[in-house]
Amino acid sequence: MSECPHISELPHPEPIPGSDTCLECLRIGSHPVQLRKCLACGNVACCDSSPHQHATHHFGETGHPVIRSYETGEDWRWCFRDQRLV
Repeated sequence: MSECPHISELPHPEPIPGSDTCLECLRIGSHPVQLRKCLACGNVACCDSSPHQHATHHFGETGHPVIRSYETGEDWRWCFRDQRLV
């Protein structure tokens, strides 16, 4: 399997200050199930198991392709464009 071409394009951002939770969920009074970090801009958002799926919406709005788990002990990454773990 070849490497996802979107990995080499990533700037390795730090999380956005104050974003140790999904800020969109916080704003609307919802609760994230798990968190994902956008590897293009550092946005932290809720996963697809959460009611509002803000990480996927972030991809739809920005086109930023790769996220990683923002959960303790997890280090996997997902590319929305390639629809696979990278």
